[in-house]
Amino acid sequence: MSLDSLPHVTLNQLRAFVAAARTGSFTAAAAAMQVSQASVSELIRRMEEEHRVRLFVRGRRLILTGAGEELLPFAEQAVAAAENGARALRSLRSLSGGVATFGLLRNADYYLLSDLVQDFHERHPAVQVRLVGQNSVEVAAAVAAGELEAGLVVLPIVADGLKVTPLMRDEVVYVSRDPQRLTAPVTIADLAAARLILYDAHYGWKDPTRRQLAERAQLEGLKLAALIEVEHVESALGLVARGVGDTFVSRAVAESAAFPAGLGTVSFAEPLYDTIAVVQRESAVLSPATREIVRLAGRMVLSRRASSAAEP
Repeated sequence: MSLDSLPHVTLNQLRAFVAAARTGSFTAAAAAMQVSQASVSELIRRMEEEHRVRLFVRGRRLILTGAGEELLPFAEQAVAAAENGARALRSLRSLSGGVATFGLLRNADYYLLSDLVQDFHERHPAVQVRLVGQNSVEVAAAVAAGELEAGLVVLPIVADGLKVTPLMRDEVVYVSRDPQRLTAPVTIADLAAARLILYDAHYGWKDPTRRQLAERAQLEGLKLAALIEVEHVESALGLVARGVGDTFVSRAVAESAAFPAGLGTVSFAEPLYDTIAVVQRESAVLSPATREIVRLAGRMVLSRRASSAAEP
């Protein structure tokens, strides 16, 4: 028998079957689908007759048969795919309202993202914007939990349940006021012996940049420790400018107008990079507003990469 000669299962039949399996009755399934109980019963009866199988044992509560158990995961996947497709089509409507929710990495302004809200608002004045600036660890966790639709992070992060789209790499450099400490690329041993002033104190060594360096130190049997920890990169740089110790920052920070005069930078002996990426939940359909924020944020980050590449 060819596949073409087999009876087809309709999406409505699968919806009725899944609803009945979840609720345990045709009446409850009908209420969930907002149709009559007779319609649900008929959809399932026809599916059973056409395929010559029993999907439920009828009683005070519906119980799946072996055939029903076999069908259920495939039916759930089909119904979920159809619902996601419908949401995707609805999201194509123009941006005439709604709320855009997006997480930004802590130093977002150094990647030309300070004008993101203004740019978005000028294009779509009816849309509310909610941008949350956090450490990448917290942004990724908030996206995974559904508290934010999407976000911009520095890798590595815990990516369980997330779709990760890398946008650019930005070198991390060592910063000091003392020229003698900048004469040669910095090794992990140099870093372990340095008086370090580090920012993002709340997340400490969970921070993606610190995490990369801590893993390198571990491979060499060394341990990194901070002399002073502060919350903001500007505070760390202020202390370095006073000669209290040294730190490390991305080139975006080092090349900004806010970088204190009198400080210098040098690369690591084994070059170190922050990878900037967009994260969203796997299989999630972004709202039109958030999708537009993602597009604009990605464009701004990529323009930063292009301008850095063009500099001599």
